[in-house]
Amino acid sequence: MEKNFSRRIFLQKSLITGIGLSLLDPFSVFAAAKKQEMKLGLVTYLWGKDWDLPTLIANCEKTGYLGVELRCDHKHGVETSLSASERADVKKRFADSPVQCIGYGSNFEFHSPDQAILRKNIDQTKEYIKLCKDIGATGIKVKPNGLPPEVPKEKTIAQIAASFNEIGRFARDYDQLVRVEVHGNLSQEIPNMRAVFEQVTEKNVKMCWNCNDQDLLPPGLEANFNSVKKWFGDTVHVRELNVGEYPYQQLMDLFTQINYHDWILLEARTEPADKVVAMIEQMKVFNEMLSRAKK
Repeated sequence: MEKNFSRRIFLQKSLITGIGLSLLDPFSVFAAAKKQEMKLGLVTYLWGKDWDLPTLIANCEKTGYLGVELRCDHKHGVETSLSASERADVKKRFADSPVQCIGYGSNFEFHSPDQAILRKNIDQTKEYIKLCKDIGATGIKVKPNGLPPEVPKEKTIAQIAASFNEIGRFARDYDQLVRVEVHGNLSQEIPNMRAVFEQVTEKNVKMCWNCNDQDLLPPGLEANFNSVKKWFGDTVHVRELNVGEYPYQQLMDLFTQINYHDWILLEARTEPADKVVAMIEQMKVFNEMLSRAKK
């Protein structure tokens, strides 16, 4: 493992140098690397869904996205149906690349009042935690996800938190994080996510900020951010940084101010003709925002 880690660091440094000399503005790349600030990675939501695994890794290498969160039901085909040898091959592909497999982005959710459905989501999450371990990833992304109108909100929140605690205990034995995306009807108000995490006891269950418009509801982005920041993990989801009205520069300021040095993951929603060119553009915007971030 130590050998693979050293090789990855060497490849990452070499790649950053190459990108700085060719595709991206070298000053912004080197400035970000020097300050050890946030790193831009990719969620294979739309921009990576049609790439097989070798193509996905190659395109991330070309563009400097040194971390990737794999999504389910995409062409790269990293699913629990993989055999032990196939899982080992996925792990090796990432180990031989500067690109890190951050984890798996699942759609498992834990709000259903149907206990059979709830149990199925919990059990399937555990199977994907095993997959994450086998492919060299560090965690799984899950969703809370809703508030059934026929159930008291407090009961649903308690059920979701209890589910996270069970999954967290299981994931701990596999050295994995459980990354809870701020997603769905439950998260339309940040206080609901706070209420869930106030009942989460497992330290490896972390919150993944998700850049929804609901973040901007009163009392505003900064206050909402500060109300849950103690539960943040090592991933944040953003959309295109130069599309829409979300105040991404302010968000970068806030993460800079808490000394966040982990992954900002691009979960793009548009369909550009050339996704590699679009990734390069987003990397430039990201590095420009980092250079302007207020400490």
